[in-house]
Amino acid sequence: MRLGVLFSGGKDSTYAAYLAFKKGYKLSCLISVFSKNQDSYMFHTPSISKVIKQASVMNIPILTVETNGEKEKELEDLKRIIEKAIEEFEIEGIVTGAVESVYQGTRIQNICNSLEIECFNPLWLKDQVELLNELIENKFEVILTSVAAFPLDESYLGKRIDKELVLKLRELNSKFKINIAGEGGEFESLVLNCPLFSQGLKVVSKTIKGSGNSFRMEVEVGNLLY
Repeated sequence: MRLGVLFSGGKDSTYAAYLAFKKGYKLSCLISVFSKNQDSYMFHTPSISKVIKQASVMNIPILTVETNGEKEKELEDLKRIIEKAIEEFEIEGIVTGAVESVYQGTRIQNICNSLEIECFNPLWLKDQVELLNELIENKFEVILTSVAAFPLDESYLGKRIDKELVLKLRELNSKFKINIAGEGGEFESLVLNCPLFSQGLKVVSKTIKGSGNSFRMEVEVGNLLY
Protein backbone atom coordinates (compact mmCIF):
# COMPACT_ATOMS: atom_id res chain seq x y z
CA MET A 1 0.00 0.00 0.00
CA ARG A 2 1.25 3.47 -0.92
CA LEU A 3 1.16 5.92 1.98
CA GLY A 4 1.67 9.63 2.44
CA VAL A 5 3.27 10.67 5.72
CA LEU A 6 1.96 13.72 7.58
CA PHE A 7 5.43 14.94 8.39
CA SER A 8 6.61 17.65 10.77
CA GLY A 9 10.22 16.54 11.12
CA GLY A 10 9.70 15.83 14.80
CA LYS A 11 10.05 12.56 16.66
CA ASP A 12 6.45 11.34 16.41
CA SER A 13 5.82 11.73 12.69
CA THR A 14 9.29 10.40 11.83
CA TYR A 15 8.95 7.38 14.09
CA ALA A 16 5.46 6.66 12.75
CA ALA A 17 6.91 6.73 9.22
CA TYR A 18 9.65 4.33 10.31
CA LEU A 19 7.14 1.88 11.80
CA ALA A 20 5.04 1.98 8.63
CA PHE A 21 8.16 1.35 6.54
CA LYS A 22 9.13 -1.60 8.75
CA LYS A 23 5.69 -3.13 8.19
CA GLY A 24 6.30 -3.07 4.45
CA TYR A 25 4.28 -0.04 3.41
CA LYS A 26 5.65 2.16 0.64
CA LEU A 27 6.30 5.72 1.79
CA SER A 28 5.33 7.46 -1.44
CA CYS A 29 5.59 11.04 -0.21
CA LEU A 30 5.88 13.30 2.80
CA ILE A 31 3.18 15.90 3.40
CA SER A 32 4.13 18.97 5.45
CA VAL A 33 2.05 21.96 6.47
CA PHE A 34 3.80 25.27 7.14
CA SER A 35 1.61 27.13 9.65
CA LYS A 36 2.01 30.85 10.24
CA ASN A 37 0.36 30.35 13.63
CA GLN A 38 2.97 29.32 16.20
CA ASP A 39 0.14 28.16 18.47
CA SER A 40 -1.55 25.97 15.86
CA TYR A 41 -3.75 23.24 17.34
CA MET A 42 -2.95 20.96 14.42
CA PHE A 43 0.60 21.48 13.26
CA HIS A 44 4.11 21.42 14.72
CA THR A 45 5.86 24.69 13.84
CA PRO A 46 9.40 24.96 15.35
CA SER A 47 12.03 24.43 12.61
CA ILE A 48 9.33 23.12 10.25
CA SER A 49 11.28 24.31 7.19
CA LYS A 50 13.89 21.66 7.96
CA VAL A 51 11.55 18.99 6.58
CA ILE A 52 12.92 19.85 3.13
CA LYS A 53 16.40 18.81 4.21
CA GLN A 54 15.08 15.75 5.99
CA ALA A 55 13.13 14.67 2.90
CA SER A 56 16.31 14.88 0.83
CA VAL A 57 18.22 12.48 3.10
CA MET A 58 15.18 10.19 3.24
CA ASN A 59 15.02 10.16 -0.57
CA ILE A 60 11.26 10.66 -0.40
CA PRO A 61 9.45 13.39 -2.37
CA ILE A 62 7.73 16.03 -0.27
CA LEU A 63 4.62 18.14 -0.78
CA THR A 64 4.24 21.32 1.25
CA VAL A 65 1.49 23.84 1.81
CA GLU A 66 1.37 27.08 3.77
CA THR A 67 -1.57 27.90 6.02
CA ASN A 68 -2.48 30.92 8.11
CA GLY A 69 -3.20 28.48 10.91
CA GLU A 70 -6.76 29.59 11.59
CA LYS A 71 -8.57 26.96 13.63
CA GLU A 72 -10.56 24.58 11.38
CA LYS A 73 -9.67 26.55 8.22
CA GLU A 74 -6.21 25.02 8.33
CA LEU A 75 -7.92 21.66 7.85
CA GLU A 76 -9.09 22.79 4.42
CA ASP A 77 -5.45 23.43 3.47
CA LEU A 78 -4.51 20.00 4.78
CA LYS A 79 -7.27 18.33 2.78
CA ARG A 80 -6.14 20.06 -0.41
CA ILE A 81 -2.54 18.91 -0.04
CA ILE A 82 -3.68 15.34 0.68
CA GLU A 83 -5.82 15.47 -2.47
CA LYS A 84 -2.70 16.57 -4.35
CA ALA A 85 -0.79 13.60 -2.91
CA ILE A 86 -3.54 11.25 -4.07
CA GLU A 87 -3.38 12.75 -7.55
CA GLU A 88 0.42 12.90 -7.91
CA PHE A 89 1.53 9.82 -5.97
CA GLU A 90 -1.62 7.68 -5.96
CA ILE A 91 -1.46 7.25 -2.20
CA GLU A 92 -4.02 4.95 -0.62
CA GLY A 93 -3.62 6.10 2.94
CA ILE A 94 -2.06 8.51 5.41
CA VAL A 95 0.23 7.74 8.33
CA THR A 96 0.27 10.17 11.26
CA GLY A 97 2.32 10.59 14.41
CA ALA A 98 -0.72 11.28 16.59
CA VAL A 99 -0.24 9.86 20.08
CA GLU A 100 -2.85 11.36 22.40
CA SER A 101 -4.44 14.33 20.64
CA VAL A 102 -8.07 13.46 19.96
CA TYR A 103 -8.39 16.88 18.29
CA GLN A 104 -5.73 15.98 15.71
CA GLY A 105 -6.64 12.34 15.35
CA THR A 106 -10.36 12.79 14.71
CA ARG A 107 -9.89 15.61 12.23
CA ILE A 108 -7.32 13.75 10.16
CA GLN A 109 -9.51 10.64 10.25
CA ASN A 110 -12.49 12.69 9.02
CA ILE A 111 -10.44 14.03 6.10
CA CYS A 112 -9.31 10.52 5.18
CA ASN A 113 -12.88 9.23 5.39
CA SER A 114 -14.09 11.98 3.07
CA LEU A 115 -11.35 11.12 0.55
CA GLU A 116 -11.94 7.37 0.95
CA ILE A 117 -8.38 6.56 1.98
CA GLU A 118 -6.97 4.77 5.03
CA CYS A 119 -5.60 6.50 8.12
CA PHE A 120 -2.87 4.82 10.15
CA ASN A 121 -1.88 6.02 13.63
CA PRO A 122 0.84 3.56 14.76
CA LEU A 123 1.67 5.55 17.90
CA TRP A 124 -1.90 6.06 19.12
CA LEU A 125 -2.08 5.82 22.95
CA LYS A 126 1.43 4.40 23.10
CA ASP A 127 3.07 4.50 26.53
CA GLN A 128 5.14 7.69 26.68
CA VAL A 129 8.24 6.22 28.31
CA GLU A 130 8.12 3.26 25.93
CA LEU A 131 7.93 5.64 22.97
CA LEU A 132 11.02 7.58 24.01
CA ASN A 133 12.95 4.42 24.83
CA GLU A 134 12.11 2.94 21.43
CA LEU A 135 13.48 6.07 19.76
CA ILE A 136 16.75 5.57 21.61
CA GLU A 137 16.87 1.82 20.89
CA ASN A 138 16.28 2.43 17.17
CA LYS A 139 19.09 5.00 17.04
CA PHE A 140 16.97 8.09 16.49
CA GLU A 141 18.96 11.27 17.11
CA VAL A 142 16.41 13.82 18.28
CA ILE A 143 16.89 17.28 19.77
CA LEU A 144 14.42 19.57 21.54
CA THR A 145 13.58 22.73 19.58
CA SER A 146 11.02 24.37 21.84
CA VAL A 147 9.79 24.29 25.42
CA ALA A 148 6.56 25.68 26.80
CA ALA A 149 5.97 24.48 30.35
CA PHE A 150 7.36 25.05 33.84
CA PRO A 151 10.03 24.13 34.86
CA LEU A 152 11.44 23.59 31.33
CA ASP A 153 13.60 26.52 30.23
CA GLU A 154 16.16 27.62 27.64
CA SER A 155 18.72 25.11 28.92
CA TYR A 156 16.67 22.26 27.44
CA LEU A 157 16.89 23.55 23.87
CA GLY A 158 19.20 21.39 21.78
CA LYS A 159 19.21 18.57 24.30
CA ARG A 160 19.15 15.11 22.77
CA ILE A 161 16.54 12.58 23.75
CA ASP A 162 18.69 10.02 25.54
CA LYS A 163 18.35 7.88 28.65
CA GLU A 164 19.46 10.74 30.88
CA LEU A 165 16.80 13.08 29.49
CA VAL A 166 14.11 10.41 29.77
CA LEU A 167 14.95 9.98 33.46
CA LYS A 168 14.74 13.76 33.94
CA LEU A 169 11.39 13.95 32.15
CA ARG A 170 10.04 11.13 34.31
CA GLU A 171 11.13 13.08 37.38
CA LEU A 172 9.41 16.24 36.09
CA ASN A 173 6.30 14.22 35.32
CA SER A 174 6.20 12.99 38.90
CA LYS A 175 6.69 16.47 40.37
CA PHE A 176 4.92 18.75 37.89
CA LYS A 177 2.80 16.42 35.70
CA ILE A 178 4.88 17.28 32.62
CA ASN A 179 3.86 14.99 29.76
CA ILE A 180 6.92 12.80 29.28
CA ALA A 181 6.58 12.71 25.48
CA GLY A 182 5.63 16.39 25.16
CA GLU A 183 2.12 15.55 23.97
CA GLY A 184 0.67 18.54 25.78
CA GLY A 185 2.93 20.92 23.87
CA GLU A 186 5.51 20.94 26.67
CA PHE A 187 8.26 20.57 24.07
CA GLU A 188 8.79 20.02 20.34
CA SER A 189 11.57 18.14 18.62
CA LEU A 190 13.63 17.74 15.45
CA VAL A 191 15.08 14.47 14.12
CA LEU A 192 18.70 14.76 12.98
CA ASN A 193 19.23 11.10 12.16
CA CYS A 194 17.35 7.80 12.09
CA PRO A 195 17.29 4.54 10.10
CA LEU A 196 15.24 6.22 7.34
CA PHE A 197 18.00 8.77 6.65
CA SER A 198 20.75 8.04 4.13
CA GLN A 199 22.99 10.25 6.27
CA GLY A 200 22.64 12.31 9.39
CA LEU A 201 22.10 16.04 9.71
CA LYS A 202 23.89 18.51 11.94
CA VAL A 203 22.95 21.89 13.35
CA VAL A 204 25.07 24.58 11.69
CA SER A 205 23.41 27.62 13.25
CA LYS A 206 20.62 28.42 15.67
CA THR A 207 18.50 31.34 16.84
CA ILE A 208 16.74 31.27 20.20
CA LYS A 209 13.80 33.44 21.19
CA GLY A 210 11.61 33.46 24.26
CA SER A 211 11.53 34.05 27.99
CA GLY A 212 10.65 32.33 31.24
CA ASN A 213 9.50 28.82 30.44
CA SER A 214 8.64 29.41 26.79
CA PHE A 215 11.48 29.28 24.26
CA ARG A 216 11.84 28.37 20.58
CA MET A 217 15.03 27.45 18.74
CA GLU A 218 15.13 27.85 14.97
CA VAL A 219 18.04 25.99 13.41
CA GLU A 220 19.76 25.64 10.08
CA VAL A 221 20.93 22.13 9.31
CA GLY A 222 23.50 20.63 6.98
CA ASN A 223 24.53 17.12 5.97
CA LEU A 224 26.72 15.28 8.43
CA LEU A 225 29.85 14.20 6.57
CA TYR A 226 31.17 10.77 7.44
